[in-house]
Amino acid sequence: MNFEFSDEMIMLGEQAERLFAARDARKTARAVLDGATHRYDAALWREMASLGWMGVAIPEAYGGAGLGAQALCIIAEQIGRSLAAIPYATTLYLAAEAILLAGTEDQKQALLPAIAAGERIMSFVDATTGARPGQVGRDGTIHADALLAPEGEIAGSLVLAALDADGEIGLFLVDLSQAGVKRAPITTIDPTRNHGLLTLSHVAAERLGSGAITRATLDRLIANAMIPLAFEQVGGATACLTMARDYALERHAFGRPIGSFQAIKHKLARMFVANELARSNAYYGAWALSTNAPDLAEAAAIARLTAIDAYHFAARECLEVFGGLGFTWEADCHLYIRRAKLLASAFGGTVKWSETLMAQIEPRYR
Repeated sequence: MNFEFSDEMIMLGEQAERLFAARDARKTARAVLDGATHRYDAALWREMASLGWMGVAIPEAYGGAGLGAQALCIIAEQIGRSLAAIPYATTLYLAAEAILLAGTEDQKQALLPAIAAGERIMSFVDATTGARPGQVGRDGTIHADALLAPEGEIAGSLVLAALDADGEIGLFLVDLSQAGVKRAPITTIDPTRNHGLLTLSHVAAERLGSGAITRATLDRLIANAMIPLAFEQVGGATACLTMARDYALERHAFGRPIGSFQAIKHKLARMFVANELARSNAYYGAWALSTNAPDLAEAAAIARLTAIDAYHFAARECLEVFGGLGFTWEADCHLYIRRAKLLASAFGGTVKWSETLMAQIEPRYR
């Protein structure tokens, strides 16, 4: 069993790394954080679209390149490493996959080519749980308050997991340009990833496909998205380790680089170990996703959990290696801490994914 990516995938990753470095994606992310008017890096988004990176996992029949899940993961790692402020995750890991999973042929033909061309930014919300789950009426409209939506301010459409009039789970497409849609900005710990608060006042919701889906199907859709998200986290953790290592070699104290002190060496070594564990699990997850392996749900949960831990740890330790400088606005350490915390809470945090993992493992020991 070989989890390594092919030479073609490695070349794609190297190309992505060069592009994000050349466009200084981290600088644009900082500009968003500083209150610039743009809410995402539109120029980078268009350039990625021109290179075909929006459609790497979308089949060729729908305007994509059909390179599969591994291509999505290898680009995701570089997005995380560069802190690119783009709506890639929700649009491609979730919304596009939901359309592929449940959409009719006509819906796929109508929606996926626009996503692959970078012309359509999508949001995804699971409103099936909570005290007041979202429900689409028999007239095909929905009324919902205060939906916290990733890319909620900039998305043109929303894929909404909600209950139908019979109480069954369905995936619905909501055009966010309708008159009954109100958007409100919401500030999260990481403004470089756009979020908005949506209010839907009896707006039309078109069902994806012709019938309901099961809870297991929805859970699997979301779990699958956690694998490229884990690659983003691994990319961020890798960037933190690189920053800390470079600073430890550059900064001198008592006439020596601080990296020569045992305390700093141990920090860097522990970061490396955590990152490699997370990377190994992410690679296994990518393999499981691309082969639809029987233990895919377990692989996704493990990749998600170890990536959360590695990114948190690396971001925190990086700040400590930088010392007092790391706490300043000018240093980039806080950018990675913000992203690590935001990604850790997206679509359920450690508790949710620990429970998911236990649910997969427990039956073996009964």
